[in-house]
Amino acid sequence: MTAHLGYFASGVLFIVLIALPALAYWLLGLNEIVAFWLAYILTRPLGASFADWAGKEPSAGGAGLGTGWVSLALTILIIAFVAYVTITRKDVKNN
Repeated sequence: MTAHLGYFASGVLFIVLIALPALAYWLLGLNEIVAFWLAYILTRPLGASFADWAGKEPSAGGAGLGTGWVSLALTILIIAFVAYVTITRKDVKNN
């Protein structure tokens, strides 16, 4: 809000910022723990920017879907991803 970028542009900015620790880890040898935490911290404003963009009215710079629909869609996505990982067990390493 302070920089007057708007919700969508802020989301794009945070995508770029979240890529920087990954690139620094890959190209410059940034410590993996530092890279993880920097990227992890940026996930909150990234998600908030896109959720706000989707939910706010077009007059406020959003897509106009409404916060209820955005919350419902994200809840369904989270449930689907958790169910997928639970069923496929893709998160379990084989020894």
